[in-house]
Order: sequence, then structure tokens, then C-alpha cells
Amino acid sequence: MTDAILPTLPATRPLYAGGPEISCVAWGMWRFGNVDLKTARARVDAAFEAGITLFDTADIYGCDMPGGFGHSEHLLGQILADAPALRDQMVLASKGGIVLGTPYNSSRDYIAGAIDASLIRLGVEHIDLWQVHRPDMLTHPGELSEALQTAVASGKVGAVGVSNFTPAQTDALRSAMDIPLVSTQPEYSPLCLDPLLNGQFDAAMQHGMAVLAWSPLGGGRIADPATDREKTIASALDTVAETFGVSRAAVAFAWIAAHPARPIPIIGSQTPARIADARDIHTVTWTRTAWYDVLQAAMGQQLP
Repeated sequence: MTDAILPTLPATRPLYAGGPEISCVAWGMWRFGNVDLKTARARVDAAFEAGITLFDTADIYGCDMPGGFGHSEHLLGQILADAPALRDQMVLASKGGIVLGTPYNSSRDYIAGAIDASLIRLGVEHIDLWQVHRPDMLTHPGELSEALQTAVASGKVGAVGVSNFTPAQTDALRSAMDIPLVSTQPEYSPLCLDPLLNGQFDAAMQHGMAVLAWSPLGGGRIADPATDREKTIASALDTVAETFGVSRAAVAFAWIAAHPARPIPIIGSQTPARIADARDIHTVTWTRTAWYDVLQAAMGQQLP
């Protein structure tokens, strides 16, 4: 019996029903910063050249660099000010709610101020997707929902979602809202299977939410494995990489995106040559057996 081939990825997809078309890979900007404008622009251009149109940033990104809190957004804003036409080529996502030293604040006033501050740093009037970066245990879902709905109603934000929320936290917020939560952003890779196993992907499919997968290479451990588990996963990925003549990273991205929830791997590399790996996600096709081989390597056991 021939092993079934999984459906191939489309060239683009809507971010959410009726929303903007996006690439099936995003470029993450959490390490974007502390470089001159020419170098920064080269990285943005590399993402475009790799077919990436979804750019993921946050107000906290770059906080450990000399520019401090908001640095990555500010640097992207400088690029957009220098080349305004680039804004129309990208779908722009940002996040907020992390406060250095607090650590979280999702109160109504703080969220409103955080969105306004991001708009100023980015030099734009509209952010396509804005997500609550981490759950704030001290803000009632009803208060947070008011802040998010006000942002969308004002036109400052196109749609809203959550990042690092549990399925229960997402359900609680959704139940308080009159507009959809269109996205969820968990950590996901062969080294972190939580959203696959805890119902988060199932809920995303149920509610039509986009899944943005951060740290798709396990913080670099898939590229440079050290433990036995990491080496076993790398070997399973390499088997597929050799078949298609692509990098291990590209296969990891393709493995993530093959799930029917269609997770969007967020590439964090700041090296143009590595950003280019995003192109190869469409080169890889999966059989059920090969996909499950990677999963079982990740789990460290055979499925029953």
C-alpha cells in the first residue's frame, strides 16, 4: 500500500477569514536591532526575497539592546520612514503587555497606551494584527476584551489575538468578546510539542484561529543538537532533508506547517542566507510515515 502524501502548502493563505493574505512563514524580529539602517534594511529585504510577507514584532523586542524597550519597533519604523512603499508589501503584527520588572499588565489603560506607543514607534496608523504577549493574571478577561475591541473599533488594529495563553485562558477571553480572536502564538517545534498535545491546535482549528509558532528551531538546538533527543530529532529531519536537497531548518519549518492547523513558523534568524531557508518550505512534501517518524523521535517513544 502506498504511503499517503500530505496536502502541500499553498503559496499564500488568509491570516483569518476575510483578512489579508500572508506567507506560510513569518519573520520574527525579537533579535532585530543594534545595527545600522543599511544592515537592518538588508534583513527586511531578505525576508521579502524569501517570499515572507508576515512580519512579527513586539514592543519588548530589543529591550536588551542599547536602544532599550521598543528598539526593534523603532528600527523597523525607521526603515518604513525611509521606504514607505514597504508597508504595503507586509502584513504587520505586533504584541504588548510585558512590562519590565512587573512583569505583565493587560489593564484597559495600559493596553490602549501600549498600542498607541507601538504605532508611534513604527510610524504607522494601523497594525494588521496585535496580540497580547503574555497572560496577565491580574486583569479580568472582560476588561482585556474591552481594550482589544476598542483598538479594533478605532481602526488602530485590524484584528487581535493572544500569545503564550493556555487553551483555558484563550477560552475565557473569547467568551468575553464580541469579535473573534484570530490568532494564537505558542512555542512549537519538534522540541516543544505542547500545543499539539494540550488541545491548543484542536481549538485553533475549531475556532478558525491562525497559529504562529515561535522558536521553530528550539532556540537553535535543532540546528546544533547536543542531547541524545536533539540528535535523534535532527537525524529524522536530515533523512527528509537529503531526499529534497534542502536544509534541516527548512524541513523543521515544513514539518511544523504540515499539521492541519497550518501553524506558521516564525523564523528568528537575522542572517539573510538563513532567512532564505523559508523558500524551501514549499519544496518538502511529507508522507504520513515520515511526519510521524519526526514526531516519534520528538516524543522519544513509538505511538501505540
